[in-house]
Formats: sequence, structure tokens, C-alpha cells
Amino acid sequence: MNRGTHQVPEGDAAVVADDQKAIDPEGVDWLRVDPAYVKVRFIGVLIGGAVWLLITSVPLVLMLTGLWGGYPEWLAWLLPGVAVVWTLVDLIITNRRVRAIGYAERDDDLLVRQGILFKKVLVVPYGRMQYVDVQMGPVDRAFGLCKVQLHTAASDVTATIPGVTTDEGARLREQLSARGEARLAGL
Repeated sequence: MNRGTHQVPEGDAAVVADDQKAIDPEGVDWLRVDPAYVKVRFIGVLIGGAVWLLITSVPLVLMLTGLWGGYPEWLAWLLPGVAVVWTLVDLIITNRRVRAIGYAERDDDLLVRQGILFKKVLVVPYGRMQYVDVQMGPVDRAFGLCKVQLHTAASDVTATIPGVTTDEGARLREQLSARGEARLAGL
């Protein structure tokens, strides 16, 4: 199974192009993250939903043990219900959210895009990069993926490319670091 970078398939190209064309630069060939990243995000949503359900179930436990103290019963069911609905909606849109992530290397800068409802295209000039960080969590590692972060002089600007293969992450780290050093030195 090839786990390199992924071009946008023809069927998805129209969806992605229609959604992003308002803010995308012209003539950019976007690379997508590895399809296995959908599973990583799916697991993250399930873990987060389980923790949220556990926390929001405290009033329900108090009601069932008789310690609820006169509050309406529907209130004890409301928070866990919201947690379940929110998690289900998040699971439904996870695939689309991952398909919206893309990156493109150009001669002078790197473009990173993400978002469904709140779309963002970040342009990071190579000369502004301070360092490139590659990270792997336990779930990422299980799927052979990593996250590449580009740090710039501005503390609030950090471009993140999640869900790339470890080989692609290492390649991006080396190539982006070399381009950053070359632009910083004025070459």
C-alpha cells in the first residue's frame, strides 16, 4: 500500500474546488493528507466523546442515587444527551474535515489549508520559518502517520500539516528546513 502524498481524486476535486475556490490561490496543485488520518481523527473523536459523556453524566448519577436535590429530571438527561449528539455529528463530518486539509509547496512559500465551515489558507514564506517540528502521538504511530509543524518568528503563526506518512514528514522536515535556511541566508 502506497502511503505517500495524495492528490485530490477526480470525484472529490469538484467538492474541494467549489468549497475552497473563494480563498484558494490560482493554479495550486494541493496535496492531501493520508487517507488513514480519517481513522486517527475518528478515534480521537470517540475518545473525546467518551470523556465528555463521562463528565456530563455526573448529574444523571446524582439523580439515580437520589442525591439530585429537587432539580427537574430532564436537566440530568440534557447534558449527556448533548454530549452524545455532538459526538455523533462530529463523527459524521470527520471524513469531510480531513478531506479539506491540504498543503502545497511553492518556490517561495508553503500553503496549508483546512476547514469546512471556517476555511483557512495559511501562506508561510520559507524565509520566515524558524524551525520545523515533526510529532507522532500513539494513535498516529499505530497508523504510520505524523504531524509536521512549521514555526515562524510570529508566535501566533504555526502551520500544521497533520496526517502525513512518516516518510513524507521526514522529507518535508528536511526540504522545508533547507529552503528556510536558504531564504534566510538570502540565497
